[in-house]
Amino acid sequence: MFTGIVEELGEVTAVEPLRDASRFRLRGPLVTEDAKHGDSIAVNGVCLTVVETADGEFTADVMQETLNRSSLGALTKGSRVNLERPMALGGRLGGHIVQGHVDGTGEILSRTPSEHWEIVKVALPRNLSRYVVEKGSITVDGVSLTVVEAAADWFTISLIPTTLALTTLGIKQPGDPVNLEVDVLAKYVERLLAAGVDPLHADPTGDAR
Repeated sequence: MFTGIVEELGEVTAVEPLRDASRFRLRGPLVTEDAKHGDSIAVNGVCLTVVETADGEFTADVMQETLNRSSLGALTKGSRVNLERPMALGGRLGGHIVQGHVDGTGEILSRTPSEHWEIVKVALPRNLSRYVVEKGSITVDGVSLTVVEAAADWFTISLIPTTLALTTLGIKQPGDPVNLEVDVLAKYVERLLAAGVDPLHADPTGDAR
């Protein structure tokens, strides 16, 4: 599990196309300092498994399904990426619960700078709009953010200088794709309500009270 608090702005150093996947090599001295084979690292919000590490870099295999359903397929050598290690048991939940399972991709529509922050408008797939609410949480390229406005096919986020400086959201431009993960709690509540279960009074045996 992740929290959407980016630890490091990394870089893609190589992309090796495979028959039905790609192998990425990424530079991230901080996130690799204690990483080993089989560990997880979120790359732009996508949970990837570490294959090997060396000299502040790690490699990860990305299957075709992930390339098709996320923005990772658009990465090339030199692309900057947001990196985060899983939250340690007992650690602080600085953002919100993030699984690293991308629900879809959006597109930067516009950027409106102001003196102390920047408003970014992002296109939203309509099948995800029911999970996005004003002042709710959403993960954009692995960054935990608060929704400012929510519409049927777009939403806005407000980025503070720290987020602009330390994540890819500071350099993304209109037309660029971003990975989106909605709040998983909203999806569970929807599933329970669809089954006729009151989530506040659910019987652990599976029967609604």
